[in-house]
Amino acid sequence: MHQAFFKRTCVLLLLGSLGCGIEPTTTPWSPPPGAAQAQTLAPREPCTSRVDVKQPFFGDLHIHTGISMDAYSLGTLTSPDDAYRYATGEPIEVYSGDPALGMRTAQIERPIDFAAVTDHAEWMAEVSLCTTPDSATYNSTGCQIYRGEDEAWLTRILGMTGFRARIGGLIGLSGRRSDVCGEDDEICRAELGAVWRANQASAERFYDRTSDCEFTTFHAWEYSHSPYSTKLHRNVILRNEIVPELPVSSLETPREIDLRHQLVDLCNDNDSGCEAIAIPHNPNLSNGQMFAIEYADLPLEEQRKEAALRARLEPVVEMMQIKGESECRNGLFQVVGEPDELCNFEKVRDLGNQPFEDCEEGSGKGAQAGRGCTSRTDFVRYALLEGMSEQDRIGVNPYAFGFIGSTDNHMSTPGAVSERDVPYKFGETPEDLLTVGEQTRAPAFWNPGGLAGVWAEENSRDAIFDALKRRESFATSGPRIVPRFFAGWELDEDMCRSEDFAKSGYSKGVPMGARLPVKPSGTAAPRFAVSALADPGTVEHPAGKLQRIQIIKGWVDPAGLFHQKVYEVAGDANNGASVDMKNCAPRGPGAASLCSVWEDPAFNVEQDAVYYARVIENPSCRWSARLCLSLPEDERPDGCSPDKLPQTIQERAWTSPIWYATGKET
Repeated sequence: MHQAFFKRTCVLLLLGSLGCGIEPTTTPWSPPPGAAQAQTLAPREPCTSRVDVKQPFFGDLHIHTGISMDAYSLGTLTSPDDAYRYATGEPIEVYSGDPALGMRTAQIERPIDFAAVTDHAEWMAEVSLCTTPDSATYNSTGCQIYRGEDEAWLTRILGMTGFRARIGGLIGLSGRRSDVCGEDDEICRAELGAVWRANQASAERFYDRTSDCEFTTFHAWEYSHSPYSTKLHRNVILRNEIVPELPVSSLETPREIDLRHQLVDLCNDNDSGCEAIAIPHNPNLSNGQMFAIEYADLPLEEQRKEAALRARLEPVVEMMQIKGESECRNGLFQVVGEPDELCNFEKVRDLGNQPFEDCEEGSGKGAQAGRGCTSRTDFVRYALLEGMSEQDRIGVNPYAFGFIGSTDNHMSTPGAVSERDVPYKFGETPEDLLTVGEQTRAPAFWNPGGLAGVWAEENSRDAIFDALKRRESFATSGPRIVPRFFAGWELDEDMCRSEDFAKSGYSKGVPMGARLPVKPSGTAAPRFAVSALADPGTVEHPAGKLQRIQIIKGWVDPAGLFHQKVYEVAGDANNGASVDMKNCAPRGPGAASLCSVWEDPAFNVEQDAVYYARVIENPSCRWSARLCLSLPEDERPDGCSPDKLPQTIQERAWTSPIWYATGKET
């Protein structure tokens, strides 16, 4: 009886969170999935545009299509081909969010440079079987429930509707549903392989192998572990077309530490030419679990190995996307320093406006539902410092990561990040999007998402993948701001006046994502050179001007306290820029570019530290304010009130960090 009750409880948790504890919710595939097999890579022409000192490229490494179980059940019918067509500038048809209106046409203003479709590995096979009319189990009860043609008894008893009711058609009380997957899950295994191969074929079709090198695709999937409604998801990105037989999901591999070992065994270390990285996203919804130390009970040498493996396989973190920014938050446990006014930006949990329970040194659960505690390690600034603490403890830093942004868009529209568009994760109506009430996780708290930026020699898989591995990457909140960040002991003070800014930065220093070399004798403090170009936008929709550049410094003191300090290094926070809220027109001055060479006035040669740059635009209208202006006044939901939602935001970009360590590896 108790076992049956637990299974039913687990199903309910799965309906809401795609996860239940850390035990497998399905039987592992038998036989185990095959490792990647060595093969000759398809040839490609050398890129005409190749720059040795690297050039910026913008992309989206987190996109869902109708193959994802949540996207399809909420109206998304698009395919990976549609996603890549959209990314390259073609119009596609997407769900409007209103059944009465049906589909709408979507087209990006400016194509992006690279993209990866990252459909959820969990239930990918079941979705395909249940939405393909000639599949062997299309007419099964489970599939009818998933398509909304029937109701599961359990969801009916509990009064569940919509997505939670439909997803019940894919979930069995123990393992996969036999009416959908067949005995021993053989039908689902075969279908998963077929869907994975179809996704690969789509990525290959749209990868530009000509010398134009206009668009790059990556083979990818999302690993979506959400124990007790806590988000521990990773997007797995592969270097090339050499891939494992099947994507690894959290259903059979429900621990992130085991995901990394599987990737090593199936891909990175089997001499096939396969290479994968895993990109964590939404630490802001992890209740302190995303950057918890997973291996503390192991012998010391094993701890070091696990920390090194994590650093190797997780070189970047997606810290800006549709479900909020994960940079920082004020008032957290044992974080010392003046409050950072710009930390209150796109906080998806109540927009950061409510008092919160601090996890302190523990962790919690329920963040995806707006519940549970908030930890300092839910934010990348403090996770970086947690990594430095681990460096002191075991000699290895598991959290020496760089930054990217992406969208987590569930409508096959990669790069759809304009505040002029609503943040369609699924296709909600204006009333759905702008109603706040007493919710702590309202759709109005979403944003259109961010972009991943990289500095790479050319727009190719190898060049972009290598940029991610070496952390020469940056995140933006949507605009195509171009930041550059170098540090060195002998950088020239007049770098900003030089036409060879980048060449000088590489020859006399290190770029974002790197570690400063050991301090030479006779030098006092390192110099940091940071520059930024504003997004020009388009003729019809010019982008915002730049207001300022800041450098954020973090360090851990001997007592274990986390310190932060924000330095203003370029531009002016009080430049007088504002927004006309009658029409969202920007007012006041701003910069097309900013640059500064800066020395840390409090540099301590005996103190490890981490630095990154943050580039801030002038104020502009938030998407919700624009949507409110488009509605008649008497039809505007409560989210149109300034006391419910901010009317303006300041878009921004973040460089990956540069570390200073006192002779220790990072």
